Amino acid sequence: MRTSDPAGYSAADTTTAIRIGPPPWAWAWTGVAGGLIGVVGLMVTGDLYDAETGAVADNTVLAAAVAGRAALVWINQAITVITAVCVVVFAAGLRRHLVAQEPAGSLVPGVAAAGLGLTAVALLVGGGIGTELFWALTGPQPFDPDTIGAHVAIYNTTAWLWGGVGLTAGAVAFGGLRHGSVGRGLAVFSVLMALVVAVTQLLPVQYISVLPGGLWMMVAGLVLARAARRSG
Repeated sequence: MRTSDPAGYSAADTTTAIRIGPPPWAWAWTGVAGGLIGVVGLMVTGDLYDAETGAVADNTVLAAAVAGRAALVWINQAITVITAVCVVVFAAGLRRHLVAQEPAGSLVPGVAAAGLGLTAVALLVGGGIGTELFWALTGPQPFDPDTIGAHVAIYNTTAWLWGGVGLTAGAVAFGGLRHGSVGRGLAVFSVLMALVVAVTQLLPVQYISVLPGGLWMMVAGLVLARAARRSG
């Protein structure tokens, strides 16, 4: 005999409802998507002008060089927002995974999520300057070339600051090697990526962190998705 709840759903119905929800590894695939979209998208939309022309040395020349790039700037803004959403979802899923695997009270889940949160903020701020640059290139009033030059400098830097992923990779590496909260292979890979990202943050090339940061997100997301699928 099946018992029913006050709303009229049986226990079997409730079980079925739970099973048709999102798969338990969806958050991890979101990390893969975020890393891929972020790296490829920023690389493609970051090419506003030919650096070999020396336009960056003269804001008037630079403003003329980027005058027809408004559509690319708009695409960049959309990419930063989409990537930021993927990063936040991945951060939430990663934190939940680590909380379940780490000892009670461990700081690893919070630090790992915080690192990705920093990256999401950088992406949103970077997209914000894209909005300013778009209207500077398409608005009814011509913008001063020096203003456009400043916008371009921020456009080519802020959304690329993925140093927070290095903090996440370091936390995952510590948790994996100390407590086994992730597989040893992912833990060792995380150590390497955390070190590479750290180097980019200590040298005046912080924006290069998007490459090891994006790679870590893709590999970690893939590994964790496969692990969650096997255990689910």
